[in-house]
Amino acid sequence: MTRRIALTAIALVPALVAGRAAAETPWKLDKAHSSVNFSVSHYVISEVTGKFRDFDVTFVTNKDDFSDAKLSATIKTASINTENERRDNHLKSGDFLEAETFPEMTFVSSSFAKTGVNTFDITGDLTIRGITKAVVLHAVYKGTVETRGQRIIAFSAATEVNRFDYGVKWDAKLESGGLVAGDKISIEITYEGVKQ
Repeated sequence: MTRRIALTAIALVPALVAGRAAAETPWKLDKAHSSVNFSVSHYVISEVTGKFRDFDVTFVTNKDDFSDAKLSATIKTASINTENERRDNHLKSGDFLEAETFPEMTFVSSSFAKTGVNTFDITGDLTIRGITKAVVLHAVYKGTVETRGQRIIAFSAATEVNRFDYGVKWDAKLESGGLVAGDKISIEITYEGVKQ
C-alpha cells in the first residue's frame, strides 16, 4: 500500500510541475515597439532628452489583474544616445555612467500594486554604478490585443530619480547659479510584450 502511494505521488510530480509552469505567463519583449527614454534639465531653462538603445525586459505574471507580476530590466549603459556623439561620450565617462566599469543598469521589482482601474505602482530596486536604491515606477496598463495568433500587451511607466544618489556627481555650475546638468532625471518607459 505504501509503495503504491509513493508511486502515485511520483507519477503526479510531472503533472504538478506542468500545471505550475502553465500558470505562469511570460511575456517576451517586443523591442521594436518598446523604449527607455530620459530627460534632464540643461542650463536650468531647457532640457536634454535621450534614450538607451540596448535593453531587455522580463515580465511574468500568474494573474490576469497583474497583481503578482514580476518585472526585471537590464539596460546597457554604453547604449546611451542623445543624438550628439561628444555628449554621449561624456555621459559614458566617469563623470556620469562610467560605462566601462558599470556596463549595466538594472531594475528588479518587489511589488506590483494596483492603484486605479488601469494604473499600478511598481516598486523595486534600481541599480546604477553599483549603487542600489528603491524606486517606484508609476505605470499605466495600455491594454491587450489579439492579432495574427498572438496576444500582445502594453504598459507605459515613469519615475524620477536623483542622479547624485547613484554617484553621478558631475556638478558643473552656471555663473548665474544652478547646475549645467540637473540633478533630477525623468525616466519614461514604454513596454510591449508578446505572450509566450
